[in-house]
Amino acid sequence: MLSNNYLSFGAEVNEAVKNKKPIVALESSIISHGMPYPTNLNTIFAVEDIIRKAGVTPATIAILEGVIKIGLTKEELAFLSKSKNIYKASERDIPFILLKKFHAATTTSASLAIASAAGIHVFATGGIGGVGPDATKTFDISTDLISIGKFPCITVCAGAKAFMDISATLEFLETHSIPVCVYCSKNFPLFYSRDSGIKIDWEVNHPREVADLFKIQLSIGQPGGMLVAVPIPFDDAIPENEIHEAISIALKEVKKMDIRGKEYTPKVLSLIKEITGSKSLDANVALIKHNAEIASEIAKSISEIMG
Repeated sequence: MLSNNYLSFGAEVNEAVKNKKPIVALESSIISHGMPYPTNLNTIFAVEDIIRKAGVTPATIAILEGVIKIGLTKEELAFLSKSKNIYKASERDIPFILLKKFHAATTTSASLAIASAAGIHVFATGGIGGVGPDATKTFDISTDLISIGKFPCITVCAGAKAFMDISATLEFLETHSIPVCVYCSKNFPLFYSRDSGIKIDWEVNHPREVADLFKIQLSIGQPGGMLVAVPIPFDDAIPENEIHEAISIALKEVKKMDIRGKEYTPKVLSLIKEITGSKSLDANVALIKHNAEIASEIAKSISEIMG
């Protein structure tokens, strides 16, 4: 686990930590690698404002000049949104980034590690990484899944990225005993769409229910966190058949380009955006804002029952 010695809290987050106010952690990879400028900057500003209006403190996480920052200024967010020299850091990259004093945007796995070290119990993002579509050949399994089960933090998302193997992703989470539930639905979402066609054992219908579950999980000694999948709002969702077709075309194009590793997801997302005529980007923005709303209510409930 990261030492507090490496963490630097923004003024707003520092006050919230001292006064035990509810906090929602946010990743920064979506700013640097997930969306084009200026949509990326406008989105993170909007997401942070949504969280503040709910009476919760946003804590966007990044590494700047080798310093782990929890809670960024508007200037720092703007820098991440425009600079081309930003590494994409998963949990395993953190020591290297710190040593080299580089700038890095944090993925879900790195953000969870840092949020946990800071004592933050709720993390919101768009979609997590999962088991890749060719994992049987490439062993492409996102470290996000390991980190969700490793750190005591609730991950609120719209499911895995839609081009992942959703069935295999859920099997992986089950194999690793990671609790998974869907918010106000019995079907696991498909990121841009509401329904992946896969039913889930557990549905939750209120933020307090999520908080109670998490408290029980901690009290009985189950390690790690849990995944709360939130379907995109009806009005913002893309029909399943339309997004499946776009994903199929995008995956074929990426395969031709032989793109792998950290560049894989950004390239697939970019191609899906081109194919859907920006529908996917609009949906992405909408679901992230919605996740922030739900995460804020969960954070308030966590604060009420756990202090």
